[in-house]
Amino acid sequence: CWLNSSAHNTPFPLSVLLQVGFFPSECVELINDKVPQSVTNSVPKPVSKKHGKLITFLRTFMKSRPTKQKLKQRGILKERVFGCDLGEHLLNSGHDVPQVLKSCTEFIEKHGIVDGIYRLSGIASNIQKLRHEFDSEQIPDLTKDIYIQDIHCVGSLCKLYFRELPNPLLTYQLYEKFSDAVSAATDEERLVKIHDVIQQLPPPHYR
Repeated sequence: CWLNSSAHNTPFPLSVLLQVGFFPSECVELINDKVPQSVTNSVPKPVSKKHGKLITFLRTFMKSRPTKQKLKQRGILKERVFGCDLGEHLLNSGHDVPQVLKSCTEFIEKHGIVDGIYRLSGIASNIQKLRHEFDSEQIPDLTKDIYIQDIHCVGSLCKLYFRELPNPLLTYQLYEKFSDAVSAATDEERLVKIHDVIQQLPPPHYR
Protein backbone atom coordinates (compact mmCIF):
# COMPACT_ATOMS: atom_id res chain seq x y z
CA CYS A 1 0.00 0.00 0.00
CA TRP A 2 2.82 2.34 0.87
CA LEU A 3 4.50 1.76 -2.51
CA ASN A 4 1.35 2.59 -4.47
CA SER A 5 0.22 5.47 -2.27
CA SER A 6 -0.69 8.84 -3.73
CA ALA A 7 2.68 10.15 -2.65
CA HIS A 8 4.15 8.45 -5.74
CA ASN A 9 3.02 9.38 -9.25
CA THR A 10 4.50 6.29 -10.90
CA PRO A 11 4.86 2.66 -9.74
CA PHE A 12 8.33 1.49 -8.57
CA PRO A 13 10.45 -0.57 -11.00
CA LEU A 14 10.18 -4.35 -10.57
CA SER A 15 13.85 -4.54 -9.43
CA VAL A 16 13.09 -2.26 -6.48
CA LEU A 17 9.96 -4.19 -5.59
CA LEU A 18 11.88 -7.46 -5.50
CA GLN A 19 14.57 -5.95 -3.30
CA VAL A 20 12.09 -4.93 -0.63
CA GLY A 21 10.35 -8.30 -0.72
CA PHE A 22 7.22 -7.46 -2.71
CA PHE A 23 5.80 -10.28 -4.86
CA PRO A 24 2.96 -10.16 -7.41
CA SER A 25 -0.27 -11.79 -6.25
CA GLU A 26 -0.05 -14.51 -8.91
CA CYS A 27 3.11 -15.80 -7.16
CA VAL A 28 1.22 -16.44 -3.92
CA GLU A 29 -0.93 -19.52 -3.37
CA LEU A 30 -3.13 -20.28 -0.39
CA ILE A 31 -2.35 -23.71 1.10
CA ASN A 32 -5.09 -24.03 3.71
CA ASP A 33 -6.77 -26.83 1.78
CA LYS A 34 -3.52 -28.50 0.81
CA VAL A 35 -1.87 -29.11 4.19
CA PRO A 36 -0.49 -32.71 4.29
CA GLN A 37 -2.20 -35.12 6.68
CA SER A 38 1.08 -35.73 8.53
CA VAL A 39 1.34 -32.03 9.42
CA THR A 40 -2.23 -31.77 10.69
CA ASN A 41 -1.70 -34.86 12.83
CA SER A 42 1.33 -33.30 14.52
CA VAL A 43 -0.57 -30.25 15.73
CA PRO A 44 -0.91 -30.46 19.57
CA LYS A 45 -4.40 -31.33 20.70
CA PRO A 46 -5.98 -30.04 23.88
CA VAL A 47 -5.53 -32.31 26.91
CA SER A 48 -8.60 -34.42 27.48
CA LYS A 49 -10.29 -34.52 30.89
CA LYS A 50 -8.95 -38.04 31.42
CA HIS A 51 -5.35 -37.00 30.72
CA GLY A 52 -5.86 -33.82 32.74
CA LYS A 53 -6.72 -35.89 35.80
CA LEU A 54 -3.62 -38.06 35.22
CA ILE A 55 -1.35 -35.00 35.02
CA THR A 56 -2.93 -33.56 38.18
CA PHE A 57 -2.36 -36.88 39.96
CA LEU A 58 1.29 -37.03 38.88
CA ARG A 59 1.91 -33.46 40.06
CA THR A 60 0.32 -34.22 43.43
CA PHE A 61 2.34 -37.43 43.72
CA MET A 62 5.63 -35.65 43.00
CA LYS A 63 4.88 -32.93 45.55
CA SER A 64 3.96 -35.45 48.24
CA ARG A 65 7.13 -37.52 47.93
CA PRO A 66 8.57 -38.48 51.35
CA THR A 67 11.73 -36.73 52.48
CA LYS A 68 15.13 -38.37 52.41
CA GLN A 69 15.07 -38.60 56.21
CA LYS A 70 11.72 -40.44 56.21
CA LEU A 71 12.97 -42.90 53.58
CA LYS A 72 15.99 -43.61 55.77
CA GLN A 73 13.77 -44.18 58.83
CA ARG A 74 11.70 -46.72 56.91
CA GLY A 75 14.84 -48.51 55.78
CA ILE A 76 14.11 -47.81 52.10
CA LEU A 77 17.06 -45.50 51.51
CA LYS A 78 20.58 -46.51 52.52
CA GLU A 79 23.47 -44.08 52.81
CA ARG A 80 26.57 -45.01 50.86
CA VAL A 81 29.72 -45.58 52.90
CA PHE A 82 32.35 -46.50 50.31
CA GLY A 83 32.97 -44.08 47.45
CA CYS A 84 31.11 -41.25 49.21
CA ASP A 85 32.63 -37.86 50.01
CA LEU A 86 33.97 -37.93 53.57
CA GLY A 87 32.30 -34.70 54.69
CA GLU A 88 28.97 -35.66 53.10
CA HIS A 89 29.06 -39.12 54.68
CA LEU A 90 29.77 -37.77 58.17
CA LEU A 91 27.05 -35.13 57.80
CA ASN A 92 24.47 -37.75 56.81
CA SER A 93 25.53 -40.31 59.41
CA GLY A 94 25.99 -37.86 62.30
CA HIS A 95 29.38 -39.36 63.22
CA ASP A 96 32.67 -37.56 63.81
CA VAL A 97 34.64 -40.42 62.24
CA PRO A 98 33.32 -43.04 59.77
CA GLN A 99 32.00 -46.09 61.63
CA VAL A 100 33.84 -48.43 59.26
CA LEU A 101 37.20 -46.93 60.29
CA LYS A 102 36.30 -46.86 63.99
CA SER A 103 35.27 -50.53 64.02
CA CYS A 104 38.21 -51.73 61.95
CA THR A 105 40.92 -49.82 63.82
CA GLU A 106 39.58 -50.92 67.21
CA PHE A 107 39.65 -54.53 65.99
CA ILE A 108 43.18 -54.17 64.58
CA GLU A 109 44.52 -52.60 67.80
CA LYS A 110 43.13 -55.54 69.74
CA HIS A 111 43.81 -58.48 67.39
CA GLY A 112 45.99 -57.24 64.57
CA ILE A 113 49.49 -57.16 66.04
CA VAL A 114 50.87 -59.32 63.26
CA ASP A 115 53.45 -58.79 60.55
CA GLY A 116 52.25 -56.84 57.51
CA ILE A 117 48.77 -55.99 58.83
CA TYR A 118 48.39 -53.19 56.26
CA ARG A 119 50.81 -54.65 53.72
CA LEU A 120 49.38 -58.12 53.10
CA SER A 121 45.95 -58.47 51.48
CA GLY A 122 43.06 -60.38 52.96
CA ILE A 123 40.79 -62.85 51.16
CA ALA A 124 38.77 -60.93 48.55
CA SER A 125 35.44 -62.59 49.42
CA ASN A 126 35.83 -61.64 53.10
CA ILE A 127 36.67 -58.04 52.17
CA GLN A 128 33.60 -57.76 49.93
CA LYS A 129 31.39 -59.31 52.60
CA LEU A 130 32.55 -56.73 55.14
CA ARG A 131 32.10 -53.94 52.63
CA HIS A 132 28.53 -55.00 51.87
CA GLU A 133 27.63 -55.06 55.57
CA PHE A 134 29.00 -51.57 56.22
CA ASP A 135 27.31 -50.25 53.04
CA SER A 136 24.05 -51.71 54.39
CA GLU A 137 24.50 -49.59 57.54
CA GLN A 138 25.23 -52.65 59.62
CA ILE A 139 28.14 -53.08 62.03
CA PRO A 140 29.50 -56.56 61.38
CA ASP A 141 30.77 -58.76 64.18
CA LEU A 142 34.50 -58.74 63.50
CA THR A 143 35.13 -61.30 66.24
CA LYS A 144 33.71 -64.09 64.06
CA ASP A 145 36.19 -66.86 63.29
CA ILE A 146 36.10 -66.00 59.59
CA TYR A 147 37.63 -62.59 60.35
CA ILE A 148 39.86 -63.64 63.25
CA GLN A 149 41.45 -66.21 60.93
CA ASP A 150 41.82 -63.60 58.17
CA ILE A 151 42.83 -60.48 60.11
CA HIS A 152 44.35 -58.95 56.97
CA CYS A 153 40.88 -58.56 55.39
CA VAL A 154 40.08 -55.90 58.01
CA GLY A 155 43.26 -53.97 57.20
CA SER A 156 42.48 -54.32 53.51
CA LEU A 157 38.99 -52.92 54.09
CA CYS A 158 40.47 -49.79 55.70
CA LYS A 159 42.74 -49.28 52.71
CA LEU A 160 39.79 -49.85 50.35
CA TYR A 161 37.77 -47.17 52.14
CA PHE A 162 40.54 -44.58 51.81
CA ARG A 163 41.27 -45.58 48.21
CA GLU A 164 37.65 -45.01 47.11
CA LEU A 165 37.22 -41.56 48.65
CA PRO A 166 36.35 -39.13 45.81
CA ASN A 167 38.62 -36.54 47.42
CA PRO A 168 41.59 -38.25 49.15
CA LEU A 169 42.09 -37.99 52.89
CA LEU A 170 44.90 -35.45 52.43
CA THR A 171 42.81 -33.75 49.68
CA TYR A 172 43.79 -32.79 46.15
CA GLN A 173 43.92 -29.14 47.20
CA LEU A 174 46.80 -29.70 49.66
CA TYR A 175 48.70 -32.26 47.60
CA GLU A 176 51.48 -29.86 46.57
CA LYS A 177 51.97 -28.63 50.14
CA PHE A 178 52.25 -32.17 51.51
CA SER A 179 54.68 -33.02 48.72
CA ASP A 180 56.87 -30.03 49.62
CA ALA A 181 56.67 -30.84 53.34
CA VAL A 182 57.96 -34.40 53.01
CA SER A 183 60.77 -33.15 50.77
CA ALA A 184 62.22 -30.89 53.49
CA ALA A 185 65.95 -31.21 54.11
CA THR A 186 65.93 -32.21 57.81
CA ASP A 187 63.65 -34.31 59.98
CA GLU A 188 62.87 -31.33 62.20
CA GLU A 189 61.95 -29.09 59.28
CA ARG A 190 59.88 -31.90 57.73
CA LEU A 191 57.96 -32.38 60.97
CA VAL A 192 57.17 -28.66 61.30
CA LYS A 193 55.99 -28.39 57.69
CA ILE A 194 53.82 -31.52 57.83
CA HIS A 195 52.25 -30.33 61.08
CA ASP A 196 51.50 -26.96 59.44
CA VAL A 197 49.80 -28.55 56.42
CA ILE A 198 47.76 -30.95 58.57
CA GLN A 199 46.28 -27.93 60.36
CA GLN A 200 44.92 -26.76 56.98
CA LEU A 201 42.86 -29.92 56.36
CA PRO A 202 39.05 -29.58 56.35
CA PRO A 203 37.60 -30.61 59.77
CA PRO A 204 36.25 -34.04 58.63
CA HIS A 205 39.62 -34.90 57.08
CA TYR A 206 41.55 -33.51 60.06
CA ARG A 207 39.62 -35.65 62.56
